[in-house]
Amino acid sequence: MKTLLALARAIDALTERIGGLVIWLVLVATLISAGNALARWAFGASSNAWLEVQWYLFGAVFLLAAGYTLKHNGHVRIDIFYGRLSARGQALVDLVGGLLFLLPMAGLLVWLAWPMFMDAWRSHEMSPDAGGLLRWPVKLLLPLGFGLLALQGVAEIIKRIGVLTGALALPAEAPAEEV
Repeated sequence: MKTLLALARAIDALTERIGGLVIWLVLVATLISAGNALARWAFGASSNAWLEVQWYLFGAVFLLAAGYTLKHNGHVRIDIFYGRLSARGQALVDLVGGLLFLLPMAGLLVWLAWPMFMDAWRSHEMSPDAGGLLRWPVKLLLPLGFGLLALQGVAEIIKRIGVLTGALALPAEAPAEEV
């Protein structure tokens, strides 16, 4: 179990690093959006390429930060019963949900998105808009983002097994960096 928990910590560290980088994409997207709006207002000029870069960055933020959001328990949850469960009960629900829903869904989306990316890569697919960009970078975000989500899902499952087996302290008992 120690090896698995070390793997979970390594995945957590990767997720934190990616989350820290993705935060900067928000700033870049904001600056591009403001610059594009200013150019349109001041000079009557705009660019489809800059609009597409904004869309690409917006997609990157949401897809690449999904694992980070999972790690920090930030996903929307319908909390009718979950909040009333003990920490062990919550760990069991998270474990079952991760195994039955999260990993299969993320794996399926990686599997379905990869051929789309490869087709765009091979054909050098371009946006149909004038001045548009290559499409493969944004299509790569789909399998990459869901792959990172699945990877963090594996870490969360390992940690929940650790809680249920007693190898990891219950969340209320553990310092924030352990869970």
